[in-house]
Amino acid sequence: MPPVRLTVSTFPSHSASRNLLASPSGPPPHPPISLSLSAARPRELLGPAPSPAAISAAARSETLGVQKSSINLMAMIDELLYPIAVLIDELKNEDIQLRLNSIRKLSTIARALGEERTRKELIPFLSENNDDEDEVLLAMAEELGVFIPYVGGVEHAHVLLPPLETLCTVEETCVREKAVESLCRVGAQMKESDIVDWFIPAVKRLAAGEWFTARVSSCGLFHIAYPSAPDQLKAELRTIYGQLCQDDMPMVRRAAASNLGKFAATVEQSHLKTEIMSIFDDLTQDDQDSVRLLAVEGCAALGKLLEPQDCVAHILPVIVNFSQDKSWRVRYMVANQLYELCEAVGPEPTRADLVPAYVRLLRDNEAEVRIAAAGKVTKFCRILSPQLAIQHILPCVKELSSDSSQHVRSALASVIMGMAPVLGKDATIEQLLPIFLSLLKDEFPDVRLNIISKLDQVNQVIGIDLLSQSLLPAIVELAEDRHWRVRLAIIEYIPLLASQLGVGFFDDKLGALCMQWLEDKVFSIRDAAANNLKRLAEEFGPEWAMHHIIPQVLEKINNSHYLYRMTILQAISLLAPVMGAEITCQKLLPVVINSSKDRVPNIKFNVAKVLQSLIPFLDQSVVEKTVRPCLVELSEDPDVDVRYYANQALQACDQMMVSS
Repeated sequence: MPPVRLTVSTFPSHSASRNLLASPSGPPPHPPISLSLSAARPRELLGPAPSPAAISAAARSETLGVQKSSINLMAMIDELLYPIAVLIDELKNEDIQLRLNSIRKLSTIARALGEERTRKELIPFLSENNDDEDEVLLAMAEELGVFIPYVGGVEHAHVLLPPLETLCTVEETCVREKAVESLCRVGAQMKESDIVDWFIPAVKRLAAGEWFTARVSSCGLFHIAYPSAPDQLKAELRTIYGQLCQDDMPMVRRAAASNLGKFAATVEQSHLKTEIMSIFDDLTQDDQDSVRLLAVEGCAALGKLLEPQDCVAHILPVIVNFSQDKSWRVRYMVANQLYELCEAVGPEPTRADLVPAYVRLLRDNEAEVRIAAAGKVTKFCRILSPQLAIQHILPCVKELSSDSSQHVRSALASVIMGMAPVLGKDATIEQLLPIFLSLLKDEFPDVRLNIISKLDQVNQVIGIDLLSQSLLPAIVELAEDRHWRVRLAIIEYIPLLASQLGVGFFDDKLGALCMQWLEDKVFSIRDAAANNLKRLAEEFGPEWAMHHIIPQVLEKINNSHYLYRMTILQAISLLAPVMGAEITCQKLLPVVINSSKDRVPNIKFNVAKVLQSLIPFLDQSVVEKTVRPCLVELSEDPDVDVRYYANQALQACDQMMVSS
């Protein structure tokens, strides 16, 4: 019997889709029912699909003469391809979540349809389906970027350009950016001839788009199109890019300025020095500060492409002018990109010309500019000689340490410690140490914490004795700060300080603080203090912890407040794996067992939880003689939570017995 062919103008509903998608490649063993999805009239794809029952009935009426084996085969295909049919139907479902789910499974649909039908039917349908919610369009743009294998490989990659080109024109920025990213990914894999025939025309259409969104998107595609173009087309692309840099819409000029570095990296040196630098000069003099600040990034990118002498001639004057720009945003961008700009022009021009510019930025009227400049002070000093740094930069650093903005002082505190190795021991003691002390006494805790977190860099230069004299008062003040988040932050730095400053300093100065935090009024502090003791024991070893942590912790188990007793139990459970089985059995386990007699149920069920955590570290005989009897007693407690956790721990005991 010849195969029955049903032609409909919509994506198939469930039954018909299964018949279609079942068509195997090559001659089928039995005549299948096939379904053709016409893309000739794409608007009709949006119409209602025939009901599953209607198509199934039509199919059955036409296949009454099919052999029994064919029916069995179709039943198997029905079961396998039903999910695919559902995904196809959901592409136009009213529920956005179902459409989104189907778009994210486009690869599954494409594999089921096959390469040819994906090219001829699915892709044209997606090209028309561009009026959806932004979330769906974003998912579509992302999926199409990895769709080359599903349309037949790189020789057919050009079929993906129309839907992505359409997505490049939508209003939502994130959709356009994802579509440009996917176009770049597709274009990077296309053959050179296909780029000339398909990709470059798409770029030119976008660049000539009536709506600014298309022109914005085109700017991100030139670096893919240009290398494969013949000379005549290359000249045309350079001209088009120059026109985009002079577009009436600031958004287009911003996109052109942002992508200039990538485009310039593909342009030949002869054209780079002439046409590209001319374009760059226009951008640096744009009347919109949002365009000029993006041109700052172009300084660093172009500086790496030009010869050193050309860089000094063309880029250095632009950087100096930008550092005095009337817009603080442009000056901020210069301060933020300063190290990259210095790398572009080289060390000698930096010392000669950029030091005065940097000093101006450090003393800028706008706090945001000073913040960005202060954050680069250590990197900038590494380029200079110690003498230049002391002469020009250090006076500015002293001014910034007492800046009216706490954010400026915080930015300075986060990097100033790195100046110590640059300046050397004598200059650090004479010049930097007073600045450290000033920042350690700052009224804002973030400033003090930033200094403390980087102490190791200073310790290597001036030694612990001199450092500890000024350090301890600041740590104590932070440890007792009225804001619990400040106390929490200093606790997290204690193990770092301990490793930097050594066990001797810790025993004398910080040990008492660590025990004090175990009885803080805030749970987060007590919890962090218990974890802190574990990290200290790991840092200094079990033997040190046995003498300096364990006795003081166990003393606190008799505290009158049950919340503090719970903290001690938590500390024991954390310390046990570090201390080892012997110390745990001798020192920690008896305290836990005694706590099972506590009058507060919360303590008792925490005892059960601690015992359960200790079981893997203990010898089997200890578990049977000491732990199990305690848990059995707790399992008969009147409180339901105590019984629950005791039974959980008993199950862990039983599992240990079985495994052994």
